[in-house]
Amino acid sequence: MSKNPKIEQLRKVPLFAHCSRRELAGLAALVDELELPEGQTVAREGERGREFLVLADGIADVESGGEIVNTLGPGDFFGEISLVTGEPRTATVTTRSASKLFIFSAPAFRSLLHDAPGIKTRVLAAAALRLAA
Repeated sequence: MSKNPKIEQLRKVPLFAHCSRRELAGLAALVDELELPEGQTVAREGERGREFLVLADGIADVESGGEIVNTLGPGDFFGEISLVTGEPRTATVTTRSASKLFIFSAPAFRSLLHDAPGIKTRVLAAAALRLAA
């Protein structure tokens, strides 16, 4: 039996590492993949969030108020604050290198939180910490 490459890629992301093969197959059905060059803006501060994004490969800078406040690497995720709160995005994220992202639409994100309680806990905890900062 050949392995599904998307499932294998999702398994490498720390957020999904503890998911069963069945859960990973469900995630693979929900997610879109996007490859971007260096310098591509992925999310813009102040805009309405429409997706949850997981950086599968590459590096991206997080900018808020015109200053770089964080650097993301493989396994990091963003976009959850806007989807959870309904408020505009709190930061701009721009790729610093060629990058691969997993993208969950808003409905797919809601399904992810509903169907995977372990992921839901980690995502909401991260959102709370980011909002507190």
